[in-house]
Amino acid sequence: MARVAIIGAGISGLGTALMLGRRGHTVTLHEQDVRQAGEDLDQDFFDWKRPRVPQAVQPHSFLAPVRTVLRAEAPDVYDDLLARGAREYHDFDWFGEHPPHRAGDEDLITLRTRRIVLEAALTAALRQEPTVDVRCGSRVRGLAFGDGRPPRVTGVRVGTQTHPADLVVDAAGRRSPVPDWLTEAGCRPPVVESHRAGIAYLCRWYRLRADGPRDPGRVKTGSDAPYALAGVFPSDNDTFALHLVLSTGDPTRGALTDPSVFEAAARLFPATAAWLDLDPEPTSAVLAMAGLDNRWTSLSDDDGPVVTGLVNAGDSLVHTNPTLGHGVALGLHAAQHLATHVDEIAADPAAYHSWTAKALRPWFDAQVTADGAAAQRLAESTPSSDRRAAARAVCAFEDPVVMRARAQVRHLLRPAADAYGTDEVDGRVTDWLAARPEFSPSHDGPTRDQWDALIAS
Repeated sequence: MARVAIIGAGISGLGTALMLGRRGHTVTLHEQDVRQAGEDLDQDFFDWKRPRVPQAVQPHSFLAPVRTVLRAEAPDVYDDLLARGAREYHDFDWFGEHPPHRAGDEDLITLRTRRIVLEAALTAALRQEPTVDVRCGSRVRGLAFGDGRPPRVTGVRVGTQTHPADLVVDAAGRRSPVPDWLTEAGCRPPVVESHRAGIAYLCRWYRLRADGPRDPGRVKTGSDAPYALAGVFPSDNDTFALHLVLSTGDPTRGALTDPSVFEAAARLFPATAAWLDLDPEPTSAVLAMAGLDNRWTSLSDDDGPVVTGLVNAGDSLVHTNPTLGHGVALGLHAAQHLATHVDEIAADPAAYHSWTAKALRPWFDAQVTADGAAAQRLAESTPSSDRRAAARAVCAFEDPVVMRARAQVRHLLRPAADAYGTDEVDGRVTDWLAARPEFSPSHDGPTRDQWDALIAS
């Protein structure tokens, strides 16, 4: 059995530790924060200051791989997640009655919950694992190295002590110091590819009133304008978040941090207006997040691994902006692979790096492409011009066959070219367009003049 040291107790670190511990490996999880998610979800969510984890207070929806991995590796954690208030939403729920079942339809389920709920469930499970030692307030300040070419990491340094390990997992997140430590130690530098997302998020949290309506009915959770996106994240325990997305260069962005301006702007979009019409209770300020990028950090170059005895996972490996909600899904997918193959990875990480390039990299590339197009459209306030893509997006909410393809892409189950490229889906979209010869791409949000007038007032 392997001795594993994990740096960082975010979701990827927690998940990796749990899956390793349940396979009998000895795990030490080092987290520099002194606090863990506990039993008071609201206090942990709203009052816990986590400057190193700005995404913790942003809205989340967990895609199908999160549910699949948890049910396979830790069904008790999944049950606990639901017991704490997380809710399942199947993409076919939009239609009320599901179409005839096809293989794989059972996976098209989103978990609607705040991130803190999953953190709490994983933390509670780890407390029961005898071979896992979670050390809060334990800040790793460097790595220990042994001999070898490439150099081999043999442990982590905390204060004046060195903690030996057969494998170190960097799960320290998007601001991980590990790449700098490797370079300072004389290793070949990790290969880092970074793309600015060019978009900014603003969100606000609400809670439905106990004596008020529970949901707005059959309303889409997203609306858009050429220069802005608006959306709703239904969540756990009667909470939900509204969010607005703009270009980082949009001159009106700063005004939206005022709650009254944020709500007035949100009321210009059908999706967010429908939820505000429920008269919910605001539970947070307007929370902004910018400076986002998509970053891939590989500990292997053309000559192979730059170091052995160390791999990265979660946002330390692949960090994507939150638009498509890939982060936790990719993180737990990597955690499961690590736990399954830890002995081989500890001996030689080359196969792990190859697996990440094959299994995770395509989703990173897809996000970069999508973000580049979205950032340009928002910055230039350019209406969509792809008639067929626009038709497919609308058709999905009318035709379960197209919705299935949309869900398979959204849940990281099939690439877009494969899901949308079948004769069946292509034929459905073609027929839909033929029945609507006057269709042209449009937006349900306000015009730029309406938006600017609201901000100015």
